Amino acid sequence: MKKWLQTLTLSTVAVLALSACGTSGDDNSSGDGDAGDGEATEPSEFKVGMVTDVGGIDDKSFNQSAWEGLQAFGEEQGLEENTNYQYIQSGSIDEFEPNLRELVRADFDLSWGIGFLMEDAIRTVASQNEDSQLAIVDTVVADDDGNLIPNIANITFKEHEGSFLVGVVAGMRSESNKVAFLGGVEGELIKKFENGFKAGVMSVNPDAEIEVQYVADFNDPTRAQQIANTMYSNGTDIIYHAAGDSGNGVFTEAINRARNDENVWVIGVDRDQYEEGVYEGEESVTLTSMVKRTDQAVQIVSEDTMNGNFPGGEVLEFGLDDEAIDISESEQNLTDEDLSAVEDYKAQIANGEIEVPKSDEEYEAFLDAQ
Repeated sequence: MKKWLQTLTLSTVAVLALSACGTSGDDNSSGDGDAGDGEATEPSEFKVGMVTDVGGIDDKSFNQSAWEGLQAFGEEQGLEENTNYQYIQSGSIDEFEPNLRELVRADFDLSWGIGFLMEDAIRTVASQNEDSQLAIVDTVVADDDGNLIPNIANITFKEHEGSFLVGVVAGMRSESNKVAFLGGVEGELIKKFENGFKAGVMSVNPDAEIEVQYVADFNDPTRAQQIANTMYSNGTDIIYHAAGDSGNGVFTEAINRARNDENVWVIGVDRDQYEEGVYEGEESVTLTSMVKRTDQAVQIVSEDTMNGNFPGGEVLEFGLDDEAIDISESEQNLTDEDLSAVEDYKAQIANGEIEVPKSDEEYEAFLDAQ
């Protein structure tokens, strides 16, 4: 069992206060009680739901991981699916707000919004339903004055750190000296994946060429496959994707080429995507994956909320130190040298020797310091 799951509770997680914030978690509501009462809810009476983003519940990425966490919570507590815990799938961005409202109106004790694209919707619903408890993954939601909102818990990860590690692997393993990053929707979150990856590549292979493109959609695997086709055709042999359901198109293209004896790889994201790269029954085009434990974060926050400890108005950030960010446990396609390098760089990040860049500006500064 992972160390962070054994030892981590929301009372011990590092809670980050935004510099502009004037709120704390002390005034949070807890389900159907009064704000700040901190009362636990009997498991049989607790209701928790999540709204997916457009990638859907079977995106083989962070929506699926979040649902697996909610399922694990429900099963551990002996809860009934579709009564005590459930999900609502969003077909478009326009559905985020009404789907969240549906959970709130049904008196769910905790309503999850999965993904940074849900920021505006969850802010609106939370402000209009101050007795509700909501949580969002992958972004921090503040009001117009920059204050954290008391009835929203903000769950974030240090994706740039894990992306650095898979970048190290890509930089070492590329035979063409050409690697690529394929993102879903460009923005502050996915830039963390991009810049962490590029920094990892350049740390071990400063002569590497790194191509970057965005699909502009988390739910368009056809377009992602087209982009991957062009990348591989131009000599790229490793693509790291952070594109949600769109990323499945990268796997399709890589598998098609591997069946024709081309030596190409995909680096997965959010969960162990080894199986997504399997072809011919046993081989896989998945070199490794950058894993973030959205499932465990959802499980822990849901349990704490049920126990009367809803972390509203707080930012919870999970990283390498918590073992919430790492490379995948599937190591079939990694060499001992790859694994040794990953452990070495992981230690350098942990002890502060390396500060992994999150933004374009930080990446440029990182290169200048090399």
